[in-house]
Amino acid sequence: MSEAIDFLRSLEELNRWSNKYVVLDCPTDMAKDIVVSHVRDVALGKRTYHYLLSGLIMDDRWESEVIEYGAINITGFRIVDATRPYVKDFLAGWHRLDPATSQGAGRESISAQAALMYDAVFVLVEAFNKFLRKKPDRSNVRRTGIPGSSQITNGTRSLDCNSSRGWVTPFEYGDKISRLLRKVEIEGLTGEIRFNDDGRRHNYTLHVVEMTVNSAMVKVAEWTDEAGFQAIAAKYIRLRPHAEIEKNKTYIVTTIVEEPYIMRKKSETGELLTGNDSYEGYCKDLADLIAKKLGITYELRIVKDGKYGMENPDVPGGWDGMVGELIRKEADIAIAPMTITSERERVIDFSKPFMSLGISIMIKKPIKQKPGVFSFLNPLSKEIWVCVIFSYIGVSIVLFTVSRFSPYEWRVLTLSSSTDSTMAARNDPTLQHPHGSQGSPHVPTSSMANDFSIINSLWFALAAFMQQGCDISPRSISGRIVGSVWWFFTLILISSYTANLAAFLTVERMVAPINSPEDLASQTEVQYGTLSHGSTWDFFRKSQISLYSKMWEFMNSRKHVFVKTYDEGIRRVRTSKGKYALLIESPKNEYINEREPCDTMKVGRNLDAKGFGVATPLGSPLKDPINLAVLSLKENGELTKLVNRWWYDRTECRHGDKQDATRNELSLSNVAGIFYILIGGLLLALAVALLEFCYKSHTEATRAKIPLSDAMKAKARLTIGGGRDFDNGRYYAPANAIGNTEGDQVHSNTHTQV
Repeated sequence: MSEAIDFLRSLEELNRWSNKYVVLDCPTDMAKDIVVSHVRDVALGKRTYHYLLSGLIMDDRWESEVIEYGAINITGFRIVDATRPYVKDFLAGWHRLDPATSQGAGRESISAQAALMYDAVFVLVEAFNKFLRKKPDRSNVRRTGIPGSSQITNGTRSLDCNSSRGWVTPFEYGDKISRLLRKVEIEGLTGEIRFNDDGRRHNYTLHVVEMTVNSAMVKVAEWTDEAGFQAIAAKYIRLRPHAEIEKNKTYIVTTIVEEPYIMRKKSETGELLTGNDSYEGYCKDLADLIAKKLGITYELRIVKDGKYGMENPDVPGGWDGMVGELIRKEADIAIAPMTITSERERVIDFSKPFMSLGISIMIKKPIKQKPGVFSFLNPLSKEIWVCVIFSYIGVSIVLFTVSRFSPYEWRVLTLSSSTDSTMAARNDPTLQHPHGSQGSPHVPTSSMANDFSIINSLWFALAAFMQQGCDISPRSISGRIVGSVWWFFTLILISSYTANLAAFLTVERMVAPINSPEDLASQTEVQYGTLSHGSTWDFFRKSQISLYSKMWEFMNSRKHVFVKTYDEGIRRVRTSKGKYALLIESPKNEYINEREPCDTMKVGRNLDAKGFGVATPLGSPLKDPINLAVLSLKENGELTKLVNRWWYDRTECRHGDKQDATRNELSLSNVAGIFYILIGGLLLALAVALLEFCYKSHTEATRAKIPLSDAMKAKARLTIGGGRDFDNGRYYAPANAIGNTEGDQVHSNTHTQV
C-alpha cells in the first residue's frame, strides 16, 4: 500500500490540477486505506482524482466510511442490489443476529464475496436435493470413518484420491451431479442464478455506482451479459459551474397551471394574448422579479405532461414532469409550487424556499346551527343542570332538618282565653291548639311554632335561587349558614349563566366535526385522502410517526380516497356533505377557502414544514444568482406582497360576519368550587344545629334540675314530632314539652294575656 501512495504522490507532483484516473485492483480494505490516505494528503486537489475500483468491492460501507472527507469521485461495480425484497429480508435477518455467535453478523450490508459464497452454497444444496429426490437410496451414503479409506456403504464404490497409478477413478455420480448443477435456477443475493451448457453463469447484472460530490452513492449505469453497458443515471453527477450567465440568451422557464400560481390570463378587450402575457399569477410575478434581478429574459412554458415530477423509468432521464424537463435540459428554470424533497434534490438543484408551507386539512364548512327552543340551557352543561337540581333539593332538606333541631327556630305562642283563642285561631289558623281543643275558659294555653316546614324550605331555597325575596327567613345560626352558602352559590351560578347566555343566544355557532389531525385519525366516519403519488402522498408513505403511519394505513387500505388532481379533491370535499377531508398543502388550502362558493375551511395545525423552491438543472450557472435573488425578495418583503395580492386582496368571501367558533359551554370543572363551598356550608350547618341542640338541652336540664338525658329525650320527642300538630305549614307542640321558660315564650300581640 505504501508503494501505491508514493506513486499517487508522484502524480501530484507532475501536474496537480490535471484530471487523473486511478484504477485500484485490490481488496476492499486496502482500497479504502489507499483512497482515504491519499485524499488526506491531497485535500485541496481531491476533485481532480477519479478512482475506479476494478473488483466487486463497492458496497454501502464506502459511503459511511469516507463521507467525512467530503466529495470524492469513486466509481465501482456492485452485484448485490439492496433494493430487492429478497436481499432486504436477508439483510434484516442478518442484522438481527448476534455477532458473538455468528461472525460478521449485525452489519447493515454484506460484501460481494460473502454474497457469492452464500449463493454458491445454495446452488450446491439445490443440486444435491434434486439428486437425492431422484435417487432416494443415496440418502444413506456415509463415510466409514477409517483413516485413508473412502469406502461407501450401500453398494457405492469408494474413491481413492491417493492412487499410486497416477490417475483417479471418477465418481460414478459425478456427471449426473454436474448436469444438475447446470440446471439450477434460483434467486440469490446476487440476482437470478442460471447457467449455460458450459457451466458459466448468464443473465446477471452488474451495477455501476459512483459517489458524487455530495458523497451520495448512486447507480449511474448497468451492465448485463445480454444487453451490455447502459447508462441510466448519469444525471446524478454534480459538476461545479464555471460558466457565467448569458445575458443575451432567452431562458426557458417551465411551470404548471395551478391557481393562484399560474393561470390563463383573460383579455379585457377580447384580444388573443400570446407569450408570457397570456399567463398571470404568483409564479408569473415571481419570475418577473427574478428575471429583473438577474437581468435576463425568459420564455414561460407549461410542462407537457402536466406533472410536477417523479421517478419514472419509462421516460428519458428517468423522471417525468418539470423535473424530467430540467434533467433532459429541455428547460433552464422551473418556477412553480414544487416541493423541495431529497429525491428531487439529488437530480436537480433548488434555491432557498420562496414560500414556507405544510400539509393541512381541508373540510367542508359545517352548517351554522341556529338557536333552538331550549337554547337558553346551552350556557351550562347537562352535568351542571343536574347538579343544580340535586343541590336545590339537598339545601331544602338540610334547611328543614337544621330548623327542626335548632331550638331558636321554634316559637312559643300563648293564648289568654278560650274565646280569644277561638277568635284568634279563626283569624290565624297557625295559632290553633295542636290537639284541636279550644282550652278551658280563663286558662292560658301555649303552642310551639316552626316556620320551616318542608314546603316552606323548598320555597325559601327557590326564592333565593331565582334572586327573589321571601316572607320567612332563618333565625338560628345554623339556618343562616345554610341560607348564606346557598345565596353565595346562586350568586356565582346565576352570574356565570347570565354572562354566557348572551353569547349563546346571539351568536350562531359553527361546530366543526374535525379540529386536528388527531381527531381525523381517531375516527372512520369522515374519510380523508390526498393527491396520488404526490409529495404529500410520499410523506405519509415514508413517515415513521405513529399518528401519520396510522393515517397512511387508513388511506392505503381505501384506494378510492386518493385523487388524481387537487381540483378533483376539492370538488369531492364540497360534494361529500362533510364526509370527506382533503390533505392538501396549506397555501392551496388557504386560497381555495377565499374563493366562491366559500364553503371550505382549514382546520388544525400543519402536519409538517417544507417549502417551495425555484429549480435548475444540476450544475447550472443560474443556481447561485437565483438563490440570492430569492433571499433578497424575501428580505425586502416582495414575496409577502405577492402572497397578499394573490390570496387575500382578491378574496371572494365576506369575513365581516365571521363567527367565533371557539366558544364552549361551561363545564363542571369551571364551577366545581361553588359546589364545594355549598357542600362544606351544609355540613357546617348540620354541625352547628347539633351543637345548638346539645347546648339547649344542657340549659334546660340545669334549670329544671333533671338529668341531661331526660332533657335531650324531651327535645328529641319535640324534634321528631312527638306531641306536634300541623296546620298551614307550621308545626306546634305543647310548651311544656321543652320547658316553659321566659326566654322561650313569645306572646302574640293580637291576644290578651291572662
